[in-house]
Amino acid sequence: MPEDYKHVVSDDQRDQLGLISDCEKCFGLCCVALPYAASSDFAMDKAAGQPCQNLQADFRCGVHQNLRELGYRGCTVYDCFGAGQKVSQVTFEGKDWRQVPGSAKQMYDVFPIMRQLHELLWYLAEALTFRAARPIYEKLRKALAETERLTHLSPNSIMELDVVAHRAAVNELLLEASQLVRDEVPKQQQVSSKRGRKTPGRGSNLRGADLMGAKLQAADLQGASLRGAYLIAADLSGADLRKADLIGADFRDADLRGADLTDSLFLTQAQLNAASGDAKTKFPKSLIRPAHWL
Repeated sequence: MPEDYKHVVSDDQRDQLGLISDCEKCFGLCCVALPYAASSDFAMDKAAGQPCQNLQADFRCGVHQNLRELGYRGCTVYDCFGAGQKVSQVTFEGKDWRQVPGSAKQMYDVFPIMRQLHELLWYLAEALTFRAARPIYEKLRKALAETERLTHLSPNSIMELDVVAHRAAVNELLLEASQLVRDEVPKQQQVSSKRGRKTPGRGSNLRGADLMGAKLQAADLQGASLRGAYLIAADLSGADLRKADLIGADFRDADLRGADLTDSLFLTQAQLNAASGDAKTKFPKSLIRPAHWL
């Protein structure tokens, strides 16, 4: 693989892979295909396949500017990684579920599968920008090309995919890439707080850890593995999360004010949207500052 391949899939060019959500080209699939239940994230129940009451005839949200105030916080967090427009404009060739009602259920079934594939593309594209992952660039490139190929299959073929198996195979590569990057960060033992409690340190393995409500202000978590960690309502203000692996980490209501996530690994827009931050919060240039942040 060319040494400069990473420039082809840089954060600034993810839109060329169709990984940046473009609601203007989507048939409101997340507002129809997905179910949700009345909770702190949604004001009411909605069944899968039932159009949201706020969805307009042009597939736009009628209350987009006031979603949080009206109890639809979950909508402001969700990101399809561009799967919506791929299904709408490529898989179903621009024919929406209102024009061709008979295709509606199939479109709804294809959408969540496509989202998983696009999420994998997002991570693979990022992994190809890691200088430390050069030894496995070729394997990453092949995985990206294969995943991209799958997104162009017919609706029936997409529904027959073993997405779980494909995701598992890609995840092994992402783990390897993550480890290569994090191995460059000097490890640090857990440090004791004034109350004698152990605080996770640099390079800690916190994969899947229950850190809900954890007090991690100014914690040095550089190079830590926080894959799938539950960080709901955790206080990460001022924390250093550079080169920390954040795939699947739950940041709902986490406090990221002043935190440094500049070159954290595999951070997504949805994770930022779910958290709270401020003008001092640092994050990758590929993401945007959520409107509700201070």
